[in-house]
Amino acid sequence: MKPFSFLIIFILLTIKLTAQVTKTETINDTLLVKSSLQFSDDFDKDLLSWNVQNEIAGGSVKFVNDKMEIIANRGCTIWFKRELTGPIMIEYDAVMIDNGGPLDRVSDLNCFFMASDPNDLSEEFINAGALNGSLGAYNKLKLYYVGLGGRKNTTTRFRRYPGTGERPMLPEHDLRDKKYMLTGNTVNHVKIIVYNNFIQYYRNNQLVFDFYDANPFTSGYFGFRTTINHMTVDNFKVYKLSKLNKDKN
Repeated sequence: MKPFSFLIIFILLTIKLTAQVTKTETINDTLLVKSSLQFSDDFDKDLLSWNVQNEIAGGSVKFVNDKMEIIANRGCTIWFKRELTGPIMIEYDAVMIDNGGPLDRVSDLNCFFMASDPNDLSEEFINAGALNGSLGAYNKLKLYYVGLGGRKNTTTRFRRYPGTGERPMLPEHDLRDKKYMLTGNTVNHVKIIVYNNFIQYYRNNQLVFDFYDANPFTSGYFGFRTTINHMTVDNFKVYKLSKLNKDKN
């Protein structure tokens, strides 16, 4: 192969890699931001970046076919060990397995994000065994929570935990329409944006929640959350967001 051909291939590969780690996003139609890749996990090596908390023994979290496979026989949270500081964007792909298995229940594609413990600066809550994995164990934390297809796939909810033990929810954040529910064996591409006061949650490019927080949580931990189901997760990515310009015009 000629040197010129090698140069062309190198340039094309460089363009492709750059596109993978840097891209632009639009928030609220007018705010254009740059996203730069900070962390990624394709679940093809090990679980060293994650801590698993199970409510009861018997479930499993492991790698299968280059994906994280979660089999939860009760409440289960899988925390990403790195603390995240905004503005950020989180993306991942999740599939709810529905092949007739004993825990193949299409429900509860949930997550915590920007989680912190207001009473413990050491943030021991993310360590394996520190909490028992039951949903109520996390009430003391400050965090954002999305329950996609919860309560046997009948509701999709957003909550802001204030760190006082309460779990308030605005009426408009309790969705019941079928378009916000889950379908088995189908990829759900989740995108979460935490940009200053703007909190957004997308599923398959559909904006599900768009919340303005006057007192936002600007740093904390991310965790996959589910209960009594069988699911896989892949292509986990965290991007740092930075402003490009005030608006598109």
